[in-house]
Amino acid sequence: MNEFITRFVLGEPGRTIAIKDSIDIAGFPTTAASHAFANAPPAGKHAEIVARLLSAGWQIVGKANMHELAYGMTGINDYTGTPTNPQAAERVPGGSSSGSAALVGAGLADAALGTDTGGSIRAPAACCGVIGLKPTFGRVSRAGVWPTQSTLDCVGPLADRMSVLVEVMSAIAPDFDIAGSHSGNETGKHRPYRIGRLKGLAEPAIEAAITEAVSRAGIQCVDVELPMMRDAFDAGLTIIDHEMFTSCRHLLGRGVLGTNIETRLVRGGEITGEALERAESVRERFTSQVDMLLAPDDGLDVLVLPTMPTFPPTISAVRAGAPAIGITSLIRPFNLSGHPALSLPIPVDDWPLRAGLQIVGRRYDDETVCAVAMLLERAADSCHARLS
Repeated sequence: MNEFITRFVLGEPGRTIAIKDSIDIAGFPTTAASHAFANAPPAGKHAEIVARLLSAGWQIVGKANMHELAYGMTGINDYTGTPTNPQAAERVPGGSSSGSAALVGAGLADAALGTDTGGSIRAPAACCGVIGLKPTFGRVSRAGVWPTQSTLDCVGPLADRMSVLVEVMSAIAPDFDIAGSHSGNETGKHRPYRIGRLKGLAEPAIEAAITEAVSRAGIQCVDVELPMMRDAFDAGLTIIDHEMFTSCRHLLGRGVLGTNIETRLVRGGEITGEALERAESVRERFTSQVDMLLAPDDGLDVLVLPTMPTFPPTISAVRAGAPAIGITSLIRPFNLSGHPALSLPIPVDDWPLRAGLQIVGRRYDDETVCAVAMLLERAADSCHARLS
């Protein structure tokens, strides 16, 4: 199956998890789904997060496919195959953690690990109709994760239920507070979260679905703005292109990379020092802007906005040249700032596909992001039960 790079079973019977092929598992090569690493030797030891999962009783069921070198947002991979989007086979599964999202969405694993440098957990989660969390930058160990150096990349979980997702987080982030990630007790009581909503960023049907999801949960929102979102998107793209070129320039000109990957890497090598300085300036100002909205004393607890501005494009449209970088326009900015961000699937009226609702929280307060997501999930479950 294209969702897997390699299928195997590692660990004792228990909840099952798949591991993105940019993360080391002892005894298996880490190929990043690229011909460039087809002859990579087996990893000598587990990535720290893999060892933690095994110690916590998770059973690893295989390595998940991905966009080549984790450097793309569609999940289309002509070398290892393109994972099938479980929501709509004709549409892209999203990248770069395409296999991770597809496996969870298809019910082939209880959870999966992905990585997110510019939206690579949240975009495939939204495309495939599952939950995906990009933790606060630096909160989860990247020891044993490729590429070894990044100022943007985060390892995080994907799952089809919030309860499963927080179990994964508690295993890979030892300081994660499970109690703090729950939205309330069994009666549904919860503290009054202060929520800011960024509006007018997506197709009307997706915006309406977010309004309905928030209203159903009884959450009061105030409208807010982040005027530097576009600047943050551009700056994040500049930094990731430069950092990927630095990591992968030795692969150029050898005929081992997909054409699109080679083109992007070459472009990354053309980024000037002045452009990087501008991007770093934007990073500092945008991070301060988000921090100000989420100030602990008198600010908001979380922000909500669409994960993607539209539904995932079809594979045929992308192959015909339709631009796909816009998939990350609402998610990449929060890689730049380092804030935790989660994509939660929500139903959309008159559409067979679910869209993604993104929840962004204070740095190192991933627990409140999860708590709000649990509240929204529980309200959706109650509504579904009543309608049934």
